[in-house]
Amino acid sequence: MAERITIDGLTKVYPGGTGALSDVCLDVEPGTFLVLLGPSGSGKTTLLRCLAGIERITSGRIAIGQATVADGSLHVPPDRRDLSMVFQDYALWPHLTVTDNVAFALRRRGHGRGECRARARPMLDRVGLGSLADRYPNQLSGGEQQRVALARALVADTGLILCDEPLSNLDADLRERMRVEISALVRGAAATTIYITHDQAEAFALADRVGVLQHGRLVQAGTPEEIYTSPATPFVARFTGLSGELPVRIRPVEAGFVEVQPPGANGARPLRVRAPAAPGAGPSALLMIRPTGVRLVRELGDEHHLTGVVADVAFRGRGYEHAVDLPGSGRLTGVFAETRSARGESVRLRLEPGGCHLFAA
Repeated sequence: MAERITIDGLTKVYPGGTGALSDVCLDVEPGTFLVLLGPSGSGKTTLLRCLAGIERITSGRIAIGQATVADGSLHVPPDRRDLSMVFQDYALWPHLTVTDNVAFALRRRGHGRGECRARARPMLDRVGLGSLADRYPNQLSGGEQQRVALARALVADTGLILCDEPLSNLDADLRERMRVEISALVRGAAATTIYITHDQAEAFALADRVGVLQHGRLVQAGTPEEIYTSPATPFVARFTGLSGELPVRIRPVEAGFVEVQPPGANGARPLRVRAPAAPGAGPSALLMIRPTGVRLVRELGDEHHLTGVVADVAFRGRGYEHAVDLPGSGRLTGVFAETRSARGESVRLRLEPGGCHLFAA
């Protein structure tokens, strides 16, 4: 049965005064796939370890279902929290076969050896490893080892699965295939899942909800669509994928909207976007542009907002992505067009309001 996770005011300070987490609050509905996203040092691994019971919290409260498992004075150990964990380095027993590695999760819960092995076999079939059941971990590829670790987490049938960057050791093609497998298998188990990564594409592909961490603080939580279309801070916008950012001048035109004039636009049409959220924002601002917010335009009569020079171009199957230098304003990357522009060519760019986010300077 999927568990609700409640984290209230969680703070973790290591000996010596190093703060890892500060006043983190989360309420995760049962059955939700939550991805914690952030760079190295943001606190996402510490948060997962606190939830697992590997780390003691300094203050705050963690509840799994109706049971408080940590509140500063109380600390329920990991083996009594009824959860499963998938580790970055797989954490398989090298002296046990694939079957016995998976069955180990059930033996820890008091089931007999025969029953454990009998239940492990169908789970190995589910992850596509039935034919490798009698092999040892050193006889498996990285992707196969990760599927063993996933089978071990699923066979325990807990209400909570924790995943500690399980795809980071795999190559790009295998990462994508394993991402699809993890998503399908975990959702099929109907467990609440907390998954950490530093890869925003992986986070958006997997998550029902995303929590973005910065310096130990939860700076935004929401659906992938909310995080992408309405980033709360410049950090969130940068970390979840930008083509580039420009200093701009703004002019109010109606309630809640401004006209943006990028530097060096050479008389191009101003862009109308939502005003910065910060009260009292001045005439200067920072325009942050998603790859979805900028396009090359070809026809002379087409509306455009910027001009630049192509610095690089890369074929991406569906078309071409360009890096465009803007005189005196920096560079935009990932600028899409269905046809190639030559390096050194002067081009015009159209900005799309939905992919542009304005923040006070």
